[in-house]
Amino acid sequence: MYHQPVLKNRRTLLERAEKFISDVYFTDCNLRGRLYGESYPLESLSQFMSPKRITLMEAQTQSFTPYNVGDTFGPTWWTCWFKATLNIPECWRGKEVHVLWESDGEAMVWRDGQAVQGLTKEGEKTSYILSDCLTDEEPHSVTIYVEMACNGLFGAGNGSMIAPPDPNRKFSVQKAELVIFNREVRELMTDFEMLIDIVKELGEGEQRSYQALFTVNEMVNVSDPTDPSSFSGARSLAQNFFSQHNGQSQHTVHAMGHCHIDSAWLWPYEETIRKCARSWVTVIHLMKKNPDFVFTCSQAQQFEWVKCWYPGLFSEIQQYIKAGRFIPVGGTWVEMDGNLPSGESMVRQFLEGQLFFEQEFGMRCKEFWLPDTFGYSAQLPQIMQGCGISNFLTQKLSWNLVNTFPHNTFFWEGLDGSKVLTHFPPGDSYETKGKVEDLVKTVKQNKDRGRANHSVMLFGFGDGGGGPTQLMLDRLKRVQDTDGLPKIRMSSPDSFFSELWADSHLLCTWAGELFLELHNGTYTTQAQIKRGNRQCETLLHDIEIASSLALCQDTHFQYPVGRLRELWRLLLLNQFHDVIPGSCIEMVVEDALRYYEDIRRSGAALLQDSLSALVSKGDATSVFNSLSWERLEVIQIQDGPSNEFALVRVPSIGVNFIQETKPATAVCVTVQEDGSVLMENGIIRTVVKKDGTMASLHLISANREALSVGCCGNQFVMFDDVPLYWDAWDVMDYHLQTRRPVVEVVQPAHVLSSHELRGSVSFTLRISDKSTVTQEIVMDAMCPYIKFNTQVNWAESHKFLKVEFPVQVHSPNATYEIQFGHLQRPTHRNTSWDWARFEVWGHKWADLSEHNFGVALLNDCKYGYSVFKNTMALSLLRAPKAPDANADMGSHHFTYAIMPHAGTLQDAGVIQCSYNLNYPLRLTPSSSDMALWSAFSISPAAVILETVKQAEGRKGALLVRMYEAYGGGVTATLHTTLPIKEAWHCDLLEQTDTTQPACDSADGIILHFTPFQLRSLLLIF
Repeated sequence: MYHQPVLKNRRTLLERAEKFISDVYFTDCNLRGRLYGESYPLESLSQFMSPKRITLMEAQTQSFTPYNVGDTFGPTWWTCWFKATLNIPECWRGKEVHVLWESDGEAMVWRDGQAVQGLTKEGEKTSYILSDCLTDEEPHSVTIYVEMACNGLFGAGNGSMIAPPDPNRKFSVQKAELVIFNREVRELMTDFEMLIDIVKELGEGEQRSYQALFTVNEMVNVSDPTDPSSFSGARSLAQNFFSQHNGQSQHTVHAMGHCHIDSAWLWPYEETIRKCARSWVTVIHLMKKNPDFVFTCSQAQQFEWVKCWYPGLFSEIQQYIKAGRFIPVGGTWVEMDGNLPSGESMVRQFLEGQLFFEQEFGMRCKEFWLPDTFGYSAQLPQIMQGCGISNFLTQKLSWNLVNTFPHNTFFWEGLDGSKVLTHFPPGDSYETKGKVEDLVKTVKQNKDRGRANHSVMLFGFGDGGGGPTQLMLDRLKRVQDTDGLPKIRMSSPDSFFSELWADSHLLCTWAGELFLELHNGTYTTQAQIKRGNRQCETLLHDIEIASSLALCQDTHFQYPVGRLRELWRLLLLNQFHDVIPGSCIEMVVEDALRYYEDIRRSGAALLQDSLSALVSKGDATSVFNSLSWERLEVIQIQDGPSNEFALVRVPSIGVNFIQETKPATAVCVTVQEDGSVLMENGIIRTVVKKDGTMASLHLISANREALSVGCCGNQFVMFDDVPLYWDAWDVMDYHLQTRRPVVEVVQPAHVLSSHELRGSVSFTLRISDKSTVTQEIVMDAMCPYIKFNTQVNWAESHKFLKVEFPVQVHSPNATYEIQFGHLQRPTHRNTSWDWARFEVWGHKWADLSEHNFGVALLNDCKYGYSVFKNTMALSLLRAPKAPDANADMGSHHFTYAIMPHAGTLQDAGVIQCSYNLNYPLRLTPSSSDMALWSAFSISPAAVILETVKQAEGRKGALLVRMYEAYGGGVTATLHTTLPIKEAWHCDLLEQTDTTQPACDSADGIILHFTPFQLRSLLLIF
């Protein structure tokens, strides 16, 4: 063919090629218009609506009615089952035949009783392949069922993706027909697409871009869309371009199929089960056609769902896992939040996940996989290492609002010094589409050029599921070794990290937490979920300890292994990174709160059973302490008069009966002339003003005033809280400019109790015309902190409630509890990195100290803090309206406490006091001759015994877990009165190190700890 020479104008040639495959322009004469050949209507199409998610067998028994394409159905969250009868024309012999199905919901195709294909327009899956090449032997008359969820890939947001779901949305099927699919057109279109993208992505400065431009222009010249015989010439031109290879130094991209599925987010848990099936059955189909395709998949919970609901699919997955192509990753039960779960919860995420993967697939994960979580605790490296994991992949810090994280491949050093090899895919995504743009970004955005020449690219639709498509695989095959682009290797995480380890000597190290400079509203949103998490973590802790002691004390006691595993898994599920942060729709919140209630109800019965086995029965009352130090506390006797209190002394991890104990100094509560109330207990003295604020907080032993001169503590403050977009997720720094104190008094401070063991003062403030706060300020005898039992009736919109304590402490850093330890963050805003920490997370306490004096702020269910200069603030409630329009509306109950102290926070017992606030002493009926009894104690106080439980799979063994809490090396002694025969060191998965028997002595087991080290022992009895 002869072509008249023309001016090679870049814009016109590029746009010519784009129009040649456009699905909008010139489809009557371009290549895209030839993608489908003849079409043929379905023989019949009928429907059945169900408000519930039912099985295929149930659906097949229902009465179906005729359906016309275009008719609407719904509402949101219902399921529409379709029955389609198909008759393929005989004349289509030798053709590739598809069912073309376009709808605005997510669908699953069922054939011959099996799930065979997921369909979703948003995930570019709109056809089901009936035959790759129709033969006479294949059935020409086929019946399929299509299970269509009345929700999209991202739920059903009303007006925007994260808006609350529209409960009355209607859905429809826009196309349902048989079509001939022209595979040769699709292949040529992919060639065109990749070349066009090379032109655009490499840009005018690259010679290779112009080579691609001239190649694609010549392809248009030789292609006749009406003549398929012309396609081979065009494809040959493309192949000549793609086959020009790279040099040996080119960057290597390790491509891995991926399908990030949020276990709940803009859809409920139940819909996620179907999302997994729709996505994974499509992956299996792709694996059958693409022998090099490798797919990575996290979250043991999702595997367990598919095992229960889709056993046939699960069996196929097991086979591909065995072949090393469907690769479980992460090692955790779910992709949990990286900030809010307790240390023990994080250990259990790995324990439950790794045990599941080992039991079902005979393998354990070697990499932690958490691409979409809102920050990463500094204790995660130690926890990973303790679970046999040395590699970590995420990408979320690419979302930082203020500072750009300086690395993509590096060593991450945790709080205790543990290191893991960490990779952030430079493409800044866990759901690329295998396009040239993704490959070019991976190379250009690699911040460790010269140190690391390998990167990961995860491809496949994600968040709402969907996963990879055949088109994505075809794109990557085209350019797997093409000059101008990185080399592409279909790879596994193990292969990728092996490459990094082999050349890791130049990698940098990042020490400390990986703080996400965004989404810091998630420390506070959905307060009831936060409260449920903390309370259930506490309850399960106590059940396990009481059951372990009962196991050793009572030969008839059965440790509740199965039920505890069920309750733990419910708790771990709710720690998913869109549930515990509160960034989910109202349906998910309702599910989560119901799960917490299930844990509370079942847990209360288990706890009572174990306590009953610990003590002899009778009409008296004993007190159980689950913590590893002696406690002297005031309790309210529940079966006595409402104001009957007792000061009890209970040994560490043990039981004592209630006996009269007199305080060294009685609590004194005095109403002063100006209406304020003076409270003191010999340790602290405070003055509560009529509006509930504290005019003074005095540490008596140090003769030191804790509150700033001229300022009041316990000051409630409101802020406007309107983020840029992510409503439930974000609080922006500019909210600090809208501070307004809550000052309107409804009921002034008045004395509720003036008992010698407990004094309390109550007051009520009006927050607005919609909301009020009522508080009881409690001072107990012998207690170094003051509690604030708080009830808020909350009906705000885009407001943020905090409580402030301006204190007489000057320090450049505040200290915050995290999992198994604590860390410091700046109280100033010298740099952009400091400024970005205007709202931070912590667990049970935060402390601001100078030499020899400090103030600690404790809480029983809050996670958001702000300490700027000398003002300590605890974040209490938010009021976002998306994706849950009713987030946090209603009544809230919580407790926080203020604790001035001399010396360091460690010497003052701040850590132990925060535990005391969160882990109540438990009352249980017993005989009056019940003797004081302690099962475990540990010294010095720097080491905390965190967990006692039955060892996994071993009835005659206990697992005890301890950590160094003060931040210094120490030698500790663990003493037990239980009949222990042997003690062995083990890892967090409870694998015994047979080379390390514990060092036993006459005083107990001797243990050496480095700062913030976590250690576990197996005790054989």
